[in-house]
Formats: sequence, C-alpha cells, structure tokens
Amino acid sequence: MPSLLLRIVGRDLPGRECGGYRDVHVAVQRGREPEGIVPGDAAEAVWEFPVEVVASPDGSRDFRGPHVHGRRGGRFLYLTWGELPDGGAFTMFRRAKLLLDDLPPRVLERGAAETELRLTDRCGMPVCAAVRPPGVLWR
Repeated sequence: MPSLLLRIVGRDLPGRECGGYRDVHVAVQRGREPEGIVPGDAAEAVWEFPVEVVASPDGSRDFRGPHVHGRRGGRFLYLTWGELPDGGAFTMFRRAKLLLDDLPPRVLERGAAETELRLTDRCGMPVCAAVRPPGVLWR
C-alpha cells in the first residue's frame, strides 16, 4: 500500500484568548511534541506531512508514522491546543482527534488527502475530542 500525503487546513481559529486561556496556539502532534505551532488568532493553520499506509495481518489497512497515534483499527492524528507565552514552553490544555479510519478508499488510492475544518466549537472554544464527519471531510 502507498504512502499518503495529508494536508490539514484549519480555519476559524478561536483567538489568542478564550475560556480563561491566554497565548493560545494550535499544532499537529508529532510523537509527544507539538509541530507547526500556529497562533490562535491566525487566519488559518496548515499542516502537511506523510503517513505510511500498510496492510495489517488481517489484510485491512493500517497507518504509521510519527504523527499517527492510537492502536491498530483506531489510528488518529492529534491537533493539540496549548498556551505559549513569549519565551515560555508550549503547555497543552486540550486536543482534537482526526480519525484516520474516516479516510475514504479513493483518497488512499490517489495518495493524497486534504481536509478543511473549523477549529472553533459552538461555545467559542478550541475544537476538541474526536472530530468526525461532517466536522472533518477528507477529499
């Protein structure tokens, strides 16, 4: 099975201050670390990286790579939210999961996938928990 180039475009960010948090930023999580940190008041946040698509022992598809989290059959990507004051360290306060099982087969065949998603929830806070269609649609 091929490698897959993923592109995530986040729009409608919640701002640098929300819900008592200050200096809000978002990043994609690579291993345990935030990567591609974007301020919460940016016009958009864009991340692009490869994910390896492999066959599981039962023949189903599986995903691997430094951005991939979870167990076989339930792999996902994290968007991590944190405070990042000037000169300080990124301190995570919530995360959103983008489930890789939501990727349609036609996207895997093409070798590239893109999604656009809203990064602010209905309460004006950073989107969190499992983001499922229609909140995230891969094309």
